[in-house]
Amino acid sequence: MAGDNKTTSIADFEKSLDELEQLVRNLEQGELSLEQSLSAFERGVKLTRECQQALKSAEQRVEQLVQTGDGSLETRPFSPDDAS
Repeated sequence: MAGDNKTTSIADFEKSLDELEQLVRNLEQGELSLEQSLSAFERGVKLTRECQQALKSAEQRVEQLVQTGDGSLETRPFSPDDAS
């Protein structure tokens, strides 16, 4: 069941991102009233925060596979400093 939660989270993230992109398109067209624009902006801020939190959570789950000095492999948490 834990896999189902991850799949749902990915689907929710993608749905939120799609909605955010649509809000941006609507705002860029300039055809919304001021009230509609403010509502769309507020929704966009909320969606952006949700997406950022989902990405942060995913980043925390990422691990990297490294080869130790004796040739064996082990996993450890990913650190952006290790990427270079």
